Amino acid sequence: MRTPELFCFADAPLAAQDVARGVARLLFRQDAYALCEVPLVNHRRADLMAIDAKGFITIVEIKVAMSDLRGDAKWRDYLDFCDRFYWAVPAGPLAEAAGEECFAPELSGLIVADRYDAAVIREAALQPLAAARRKAETLRFARRGARRLAGDLDPGLRGLD
Repeated sequence: MRTPELFCFADAPLAAQDVARGVARLLFRQDAYALCEVPLVNHRRADLMAIDAKGFITIVEIKVAMSDLRGDAKWRDYLDFCDRFYWAVPAGPLAEAAGEECFAPELSGLIVADRYDAAVIREAALQPLAAARRKAETLRFARRGARRLAGDLDPGLRGLD
């Protein structure tokens, strides 16, 4: 059994943990299953990455502070690793800001979430990955999930993720 300090977002503000939980619930209801804090080969880390029943990959970037949202210059680096990209924010001023033109509403979706649930405010544009990239990312996703489960079975394997 995991101890609390090993949960994803353990070092994140409580608001970020709450948004992640709500988004994970939303994705689950949509038959998409997420891993948190997923390293990408471009040295970025997706807050949440999910795969649905059709094999589409979604990345969700969580923001809970206006300065973090406005200062994020790296978000386009995620687009090469997913079919859909969403911002996830708590209700309030961040949701309004994430709809601004600088956050490319034609490319990115918007999810508003709290600890208990989430709602898609703006659908993300579907930009299908190339077949080779999809295969590589799907295999990385599956292997990372399996490694995390192996760490649950044998804590000595943790940290290798």
